[in-house]
Amino acid sequence: MGREKVKQSFDAVLARGEKAFVPYIMAGDGGLDILNERIQFFEENGATALELGIPFSDPVADGPAIQEAGLRALMAGTTLKGVLEELQKMKEKRKIPIILMTYMNPIFVFGIQNFAERCHEAGVDGVIIPDLPIEEEELVTDELTKNQISHIRLAALTSSKERVKEIADKTEGFLYAVTVRGITGTRQSYDKEVGAYLEEVKKSSSMPVLAGFGVSTPEQVIELSRYCDGVVVGSKVIELLQNNDLDAIKALMTASKKAGVEAP
Repeated sequence: MGREKVKQSFDAVLARGEKAFVPYIMAGDGGLDILNERIQFFEENGATALELGIPFSDPVADGPAIQEAGLRALMAGTTLKGVLEELQKMKEKRKIPIILMTYMNPIFVFGIQNFAERCHEAGVDGVIIPDLPIEEEELVTDELTKNQISHIRLAALTSSKERVKEIADKTEGFLYAVTVRGITGTRQSYDKEVGAYLEEVKKSSSMPVLAGFGVSTPEQVIELSRYCDGVVVGSKVIELLQNNDLDAIKALMTASKKAGVEAP
């Protein structure tokens, strides 16, 4: 469980010569009653792990697609407590690692110790907290460590080499390399510097490095995976789920396997 499960999942994918694919979905978008069904879909189609967003009224990193999904989830009455209860129901049957993406405010309200303990009980394997800088993360690290939950850190395009190294030394599970300046959302193209940035992050990290923010096509999955260990895809996955276009989601995941074959 927990940290070991995340490590084993990434090790297995990379050992096969493939690239990791982590989809992001918003918990409660479409109703909590379909959450475990959606998790099962991604598990059956080869996702390395699943990033599960907790809806929040004031997100700082989320673009329009994820904000709208969060609002739909909130309107449906989704709460952190409800998400954890739903996850716990399928804990024993689920094989795919679950990584919660949440902001600090919901964790504070829930109680940091309570949050970590309930995550452990629900079979959550990792967390991403985008508004928690490493200077203040001692607020949560002890409780997460105690409950065997990976704390996955983010590095930004604007981070200095020294800052990237500091983040890379602390991250657990994998390092999330943000590939745009700004919020999430689909992009038609990336700045030329992104490849060099991902290579630099990769050199600094002993953990797998995944590119995220803006990845929306199989071609982008393949292109970005040339420089690192895989991708996180959020806004596009949410859009495709809204349209019930499961084949297009499968095509994105298939591209990650192809990316491993085509990687230099």
